[in-house]
Amino acid sequence: MKKSYVSNAKESTRMFKSDLLEPLSKVHFSVPLFIFIPVILYFMYRAVFVLHNDVLTFIASAGGGLLFWTLTEYIMHRFIFHFEPKSKWGSRLHFIFHGVHHDYPNDAMRLVLPPSVSIPLSTGFYFLFAWLMPALWVPAFFAAFIAGYLFYDISHYAMHHATFKSAFWKKLKQHHMQHHYGDPNKGYGVSSALWDKIFGSDFEK
Repeated sequence: MKKSYVSNAKESTRMFKSDLLEPLSKVHFSVPLFIFIPVILYFMYRAVFVLHNDVLTFIASAGGGLLFWTLTEYIMHRFIFHFEPKSKWGSRLHFIFHGVHHDYPNDAMRLVLPPSVSIPLSTGFYFLFAWLMPALWVPAFFAAFIAGYLFYDISHYAMHHATFKSAFWKKLKQHHMQHHYGDPNKGYGVSSALWDKIFGSDFEK
């Protein structure tokens, strides 16, 4: 199998010359939990106790948010993170966003999105949902969307650093490892292989 990474150790590499920017590119895997679990709980509270979602509305909104996250994850990974412009600055941008992860797949400090990226991105998605959807649906939809993101972030870290006994987790990890060490042009889903199957980018059995 052709080697498609620079180092498979847990070492890190410097991304920025600036001592101000470099720390912003690294984050401990637990940080997203502290940031986004309160966000999820707040919007669930708002859906149930402020907007008084009935059971059907809550389940439908949350289910839609979770499903939409899996599609968002797939689209961003396939068409944004793996888009490689020909220009020098474009290649540099690609390396910052995702190339560094493929070069150093087990860099423990770059396996979850840093808050400098995840907070503005999630805020943008919230205002997009608030603009497009009825107000009654937004809190549960957004809470589930963020829960999906959190599952993606933490499970992605675990896939690179944990050993699983569960068949579900083994299958999910195998799918992602094939993306890294087999064919990076397939297997874009991390927390789910659903959209790889739908869009024909799954690995052959």
